[in-house]
Amino acid sequence: MSLFQGLGFAPVIEVFDLNRRFYADESPDKVNLGLGAYRNDDGEPWVLPVVHKAEELVVSNRTLNHEYLPICGLPEFNEAATRLALGSDSSVIKENRVLSIQTIGGTGSLRLAAEFLKQKLHQDTVLISTLTWDNHSGIVKATGYSQVNEYRYWNPGTKGLDLDGLLADLQNAREKTVVVLHTCAHNTTATDPSPQQWKQIVAVLKERKLIPVMDCTYQGFASGDVDEDAYPLRLLASEGVEFLIAQSFSKNFGLYNERLGNLSIITKDSSTIDEMRSQCEMIIRRIWANPPHHGARVVATILNDKSLYQEWKDQVRTMSDRIKLMRKMLHERLVNLKTPGDWNHVLTQTGMFFYTGMTSPQVEYVTSKFHIYLTKMGRINMCAMTTKNVDYVSKAIHEAVTTQ
Repeated sequence: MSLFQGLGFAPVIEVFDLNRRFYADESPDKVNLGLGAYRNDDGEPWVLPVVHKAEELVVSNRTLNHEYLPICGLPEFNEAATRLALGSDSSVIKENRVLSIQTIGGTGSLRLAAEFLKQKLHQDTVLISTLTWDNHSGIVKATGYSQVNEYRYWNPGTKGLDLDGLLADLQNAREKTVVVLHTCAHNTTATDPSPQQWKQIVAVLKERKLIPVMDCTYQGFASGDVDEDAYPLRLLASEGVEFLIAQSFSKNFGLYNERLGNLSIITKDSSTIDEMRSQCEMIIRRIWANPPHHGARVVATILNDKSLYQEWKDQVRTMSDRIKLMRKMLHERLVNLKTPGDWNHVLTQTGMFFYTGMTSPQVEYVTSKFHIYLTKMGRINMCAMTTKNVDYVSKAIHEAVTTQ
């Protein structure tokens, strides 16, 4: 008998299972609205033209080699990533109060943050939002936190933010509780606090001495402006809060398979930086040991060149504008079809996803009859909608909501 018999199967990872089912489906009408990746209006992956330019510069640079990077990553990338999050005029950067570490994707940033807070600050309680990215819970549980709880976020009645519930849950949290917050384009609800609401949230975080971990995966996708989307990060910094930023460069650079992320730890005292670095380096040594260079070189090339940086910002806006167009078109069609319910949340939500509010039977109906694949909770990737399939998807949603 094999040592490995009887393991059983792990739970299915939904978005990748949707992908598998989609590719196995032979229907000519099939639509994949599950996996969170940008698609152009032909439904194809889009390599940003500025990324092509940067890759050519990297490949043609004969001074580069394949030696190990520093454990904390490529310094030019670390610095540029932190500037992107906090702004070039940030006092945090000028006063050397931020430790920046290259990671293996946004997931790696979150895992390193969780490990550091657990191992070195001895935290054991994490709050995540209701209706969040499922891996938030998985990452912190795998790290060994015994208390993984939720704070209220989504209000199904208003199809918007439950600000009162959120503030109350933060107010009732124990001091130094770790709180995972989405910087912008919230995954799953696509619902973000307004600047004024962020001020209220930050005030409670500061008053209760909570430890914010800001998941920054979609910078630029919410408004189309990378600086506007960074508002919560810069607000926290200006208020003197100590916090962590887990950045991902998969979405806004289209570097999904390069697995490039960055963790920034903001401190009140620059004298803590070297100790924090040494502790994080030891954690990294035991997980991935050393980061890859290609994605980091590409992003550093773009962010550190004035012309390329502007091109990149324009291309991020192109992606954001296409998402906004698809929201407008979907909303118009649902209204014209007189689909039951109020569908204004199609327009008020932001970023890559649309949280429809559809029930599980309605989702199943859309998938089984129309071959449209979306998550069981009714989350749609708006990037995967096109001018060619929006009518078909709209009719499917209308029929599901009307009949189920």
